[in-house]
Amino acid sequence: MDQLALLFVLLFGALVTVPLGDRLGLPSPVLMTLGGIALALLPFVPNVDIPPEFILPLVLPPLLYASAQRTSWRQFAANRRPIFLLAVALVFVTTAAVAAVAEAVVPGVSLAAAVALGALVAPPDPVAATAVAGSLGLPRRLVSILEGEGLFNDVTAIVLYHVAIGAAVSGHFSPSRAVAELVLSAVVALAVGLALGWAAKKLMDVLGDATLQIGLTLLVPFVAYVLAEELKGSGVLAVLTTALFLAEYATDADDVLGRLAGHTFWEIIDTLVTGVAFGLVGLELHNAIATATGRWGEMLGIGGMIVGAVVGVRLLWLLPAAWLAKKLHKIRDVDEDIPVSWRETVVMWWSGMRGVASVALALAIPLKTDDGSPFPARDEILFIAFAVIICTLVVQGMTLPLLVKRLGVRADSDASRELERALAIRATKAAKHRLWEIVDEEDLPEDMMEMLGRRAYDMAARISPDMIDEERREAQAQRVQRIRAMHRIENEMLSAARREVLAARSEPGIDPEAVDRVLRHLDVRSLRG
Repeated sequence: MDQLALLFVLLFGALVTVPLGDRLGLPSPVLMTLGGIALALLPFVPNVDIPPEFILPLVLPPLLYASAQRTSWRQFAANRRPIFLLAVALVFVTTAAVAAVAEAVVPGVSLAAAVALGALVAPPDPVAATAVAGSLGLPRRLVSILEGEGLFNDVTAIVLYHVAIGAAVSGHFSPSRAVAELVLSAVVALAVGLALGWAAKKLMDVLGDATLQIGLTLLVPFVAYVLAEELKGSGVLAVLTTALFLAEYATDADDVLGRLAGHTFWEIIDTLVTGVAFGLVGLELHNAIATATGRWGEMLGIGGMIVGAVVGVRLLWLLPAAWLAKKLHKIRDVDEDIPVSWRETVVMWWSGMRGVASVALALAIPLKTDDGSPFPARDEILFIAFAVIICTLVVQGMTLPLLVKRLGVRADSDASRELERALAIRATKAAKHRLWEIVDEEDLPEDMMEMLGRRAYDMAARISPDMIDEERREAQAQRVQRIRAMHRIENEMLSAARREVLAARSEPGIDPEAVDRVLRHLDVRSLRG
């Protein structure tokens, strides 16, 4: 099996593990990691051979862009205090703790290399956390914190990582220069992200076609990452800024097909890239075995100490940080997402799984320093990173559902339904307001006005059936039943039409492009129905 065949095996596995994980009640990233480990044990499977400098630019931009699409800038702004405590402060604390332990127990490691190890294992993975939390029905506030933590701690950790790698490669480190680089990196990244987001929005307006616009969104995260890195900025922060800008300002309310197609496209990209990335995590077992051969006891002991530091520091930090966040929340009475009980804090602690970012940073460690000597303890760092990822991702990922069940942490379904009801009412009022504006401008028949008003009401009732009283609910149910019957019959009619058009495709003298145009009209009609 060569490298290309291995890539296709991982892509196939990324698709298969999604329904398999649903059946087994396990997150697909965990299954892909286990699958990668199984592949690594097969003698005919080759070692992964990807140049370190290509790992981060190829893996992180699409994953970060897809994750950022599921949130908003206002959500980050509202949760800035808990996100700061988790994403910025906790990354620094974890990096320092791991660096101290690594410098004491890892033979041949320099201080800068130890800091690089701490930075690469510090950030919990947003993809793994979201995949696990989303399937467990956790409260939305916890999912929001985990998503925000996962995105911003990547920014913090990767900037720290680059500073440490630069010091390890050059052999020189200046604290003042490091702080200046951190600030400059953030400023450049924000400037690049905002400028590229604005330019991409303008270009989307020019392109017009949904296919071209979606193609542009595929290029944008890579351009943002590479351009920011070339200008000595944080590529991760640039991608995040661009994604949030486009999500906030490049959304056309009437572009239904483009929005649905774009959502589907990025779901596919997210699934495939995530699967390959976590499969690569498992395949790193090759390098781990090679590093530990002949000294398993020593390497397992070192790996266990680093894992203990990573997991322990998170718990020791979260308990007082959650308490402080609740105190500040009560004093200022602001709208932010925080864990409201020690049970939720424990779930947040056990959700701190490492994954794609950690393995990408570990694989991206240079092979040599500037003077031509091997990077200090590179093989040991890779083994430790693999141990941390496997222990946190597989062990915590497989036991988190049981922990959530035992602690009884569940989403507040009543609050979610109430929010949907409020949004449904707002949607109905907006629709009716627009209807009365049209009535003032045009002379509409009374029966048409009545029908359109009823449709606005039916639209909201379908979104939130609880918004109507019991007496009107029965009449609404009868109308919905009639509408569903009409839609069912219309769908069967459209299906027959599509089959006839497809059958004509194989007839002599029929232009396939004409067939595709007619099919598209029928498909759009089905979607709108």
